[in-house]
Amino acid sequence: MRHIAIVGSGPAGYYTAEACQKAFGDDCRVDIIDRLPVPYGLIRSGVAPDHQSIKAVARRYEAVALSDTVRFVGNVSVGEAVSVPELLDLYDAVVLATGAPADKPLGVPGDDLPGVIGSAAFVGWYNGHPDFAALDPPIGGLDAVVVGAGNVALDVARILAKTEAEFGGSDIVGHALNRLRAAEHATVTLLARRGPHQIAMTPKELGELAHLTRAVPLVDPADLPPLADDAALDPGMRKAVTHLRDFAQPHADKPVRIVFDFFARPVRVEGATHAERVIVARTRLDESGRLVDTGEEYALPATLVVSCIGYRTPPIAGVPYDDALGRFANVDGRIAPGLYAVGWARRGPTGTIGTNRPDGFAIADLIAADIARGSEKAGRAGLDSVLTERGVDIVTFRDWQKIEAAEVTRAREGAPREKFATIAEMLDART
Repeated sequence: MRHIAIVGSGPAGYYTAEACQKAFGDDCRVDIIDRLPVPYGLIRSGVAPDHQSIKAVARRYEAVALSDTVRFVGNVSVGEAVSVPELLDLYDAVVLATGAPADKPLGVPGDDLPGVIGSAAFVGWYNGHPDFAALDPPIGGLDAVVVGAGNVALDVARILAKTEAEFGGSDIVGHALNRLRAAEHATVTLLARRGPHQIAMTPKELGELAHLTRAVPLVDPADLPPLADDAALDPGMRKAVTHLRDFAQPHADKPVRIVFDFFARPVRVEGATHAERVIVARTRLDESGRLVDTGEEYALPATLVVSCIGYRTPPIAGVPYDDALGRFANVDGRIAPGLYAVGWARRGPTGTIGTNRPDGFAIADLIAADIARGSEKAGRAGLDSVLTERGVDIVTFRDWQKIEAAEVTRAREGAPREKFATIAEMLDART
């Protein structure tokens, strides 16, 4: 019997568990360990609450979790309740699938002012992540700046611009909806260091902005390259840029403006006691495609600044870490004998949810190559013994189903659920 521990219950974790099932059949036991009492990682707390079709992938993970060979072990913090060396003593293979839930710092003077928030924290706040339930972002101001040129930046801008009615059918948490309901944003500015041809935004997410009730997306036609240059783009990118060209056309006036400010680099955040403005340097691409400053600077008023510039994997004691790349040090997923990394914890925060599936199967192949057969290690029985001795309150998948049922029961009209936003509430819901 191969005993495998997977740390992290997001897409990378569940795809790896599924791959191990297919590789080893009944000759394996997989424990998926998560520090939260609830599974699914960024599917639950990172995917935008108005993107329910994407969140539906959790049903696939549920099928894996309910199988005989896989077990969910929630409310267990690896590195605190149990160490990685201890897991290696108990399991034949330990796979770190912890993702990259920590914000990369904005890295400019003033980024520590109240009102400057990383996207992991802000997205976690409106998605009900327990770490960020008490965030209290300054929603009430007229101007917000979102730094970044990817889909997360689009999500943040869209959430800020929506009306209450447009959140119908979403699972945005009540504390965030109440704050957003009273928001009076007049301008949400998206800052992108480069131009329209260098964005990491996808057509679907860009297209959603064109259908908002009270908000209009705007692009300065001067920022757009010649139309003929679009021919060199791949089809998806060409479609995305077509949306930007549409946003540069005259539109009906609406009370909220979502402004795409291309060739714009934040250089500092200013304010006496909190964020009041972002100082921006105008940039351009030189002949070699390198980003350079033009020497022009200007100020954008902003009481809320959300930085969407990337994420890092938090280190775990005893695990080699690549500080420059913000992920575990590994070679093609191998960290050390018996220790592996998968998903964002392996490659950094790149790719989509689906990218994690082939990644998980590749790690299963590595485990098969490295561990020709199972051992007499204690596996889950040994883990249970250690956690019981330490008084750790394990949450099983059956417990999670009780939590989920309680969230569904308490949902506002039209919403699929109302998430519990504290660990204490989650644990109480099991009874």
